[in-house]
Amino acid sequence: MKYYLVAGEASGDLHGSNLMKALRKKDPEAEFRFYGGDLMKSAGGLLVRHYREMAFMGFTDVIANIRTITKNMNFCRNDILDYKPDALILIDYPGFNLRIAGHAHRNGIKVFYYISPKVWASRESRVRIIRKYVDKLFVIFPFEKEYFRQKGINVDYLGNPVIDSVVEFRKKKIDPDLIRKEISPDRKPVIALLSGSREHEVSQCLPEMVKSASYFKDYQFVVAGVPTLDPSLYHGIIAGSDVKIVFNRTYELLNIAHAAIVTSGTATLETVLFRVPQVVIYRIGKVTYNIGKLFVKIRFFSLVNILAEREIVKELLQNNLAKDIKTELAHILGNTRYVKSMLEGYNEIITKLGKEGTSLRIADKICEMLK
Repeated sequence: MKYYLVAGEASGDLHGSNLMKALRKKDPEAEFRFYGGDLMKSAGGLLVRHYREMAFMGFTDVIANIRTITKNMNFCRNDILDYKPDALILIDYPGFNLRIAGHAHRNGIKVFYYISPKVWASRESRVRIIRKYVDKLFVIFPFEKEYFRQKGINVDYLGNPVIDSVVEFRKKKIDPDLIRKEISPDRKPVIALLSGSREHEVSQCLPEMVKSASYFKDYQFVVAGVPTLDPSLYHGIIAGSDVKIVFNRTYELLNIAHAAIVTSGTATLETVLFRVPQVVIYRIGKVTYNIGKLFVKIRFFSLVNILAEREIVKELLQNNLAKDIKTELAHILGNTRYVKSMLEGYNEIITKLGKEGTSLRIADKICEMLK
């Protein structure tokens, strides 16, 4: 069968590539055409647009790039009609993908949505669009299944793909001592800095992380650089500090980290799975922040605390970040009882996320529905 996939970010590229591999196991004749990235390209098929051309987030960023977004969307609509896929698989990226879902549905194409929009946090009006245009929604958090079911949406929870990614890394059996010697030759304990996968996240959050590093001279702070971003962005921020950077080695870094400062997102769950104590931060432009406050309706913003329904990790938002990071990191590094409590909370999260094999289970369900 023919599949058209749309992923607009690095995480979507990762999960899209794993789903494509799983679909090929279930459907050896599978053909793929997609908006995505290098990982999806390596899984086989034709890359139509790279997500680097599409990664816009926040009110001001979207407005500034509205022409590019419109151009990408129009091309995608026409390309789908020309390709005539048996199924359209949309991966996260709701601002773009929900519009594409309506277009495909109106043209008789089966629509699957993988990694649902977080409408339970904000913009609940999108529920109506999902219910109207999506044939099957695959969510990645257990609580989402009941939420969407009550909204009348055909939904399933078959696991979280982050589990698969971490399991695959551990199968490689990389020697942590070799990584530790390479990253911190003087054997200082490592603090991982996970500053996000988008340019605006790095530019807003990483400077605050680097400022906090100056207070902890007995530790080696290391940035997990994203290979799809310009290295000069990182080097410009860490210049003049003792902070190091490694690219495309996030899991290797987490595997040896003593603690982590993490920009809110999927990386917080990855940090949980590696059982690394963390402080979660987020910062965005003032205009986007003030507009967002009007729509966000949840108590917590980190996935860790949302899943636990209580505070397991400290969340720091928007202002005075460097000072607050210093205070919380000192608490993590100096209070073993506090860390023990956090790690016990991690056990709850890991249990809720379930077992590996998410991509295969979703691929099986898609093929079953198409038959």
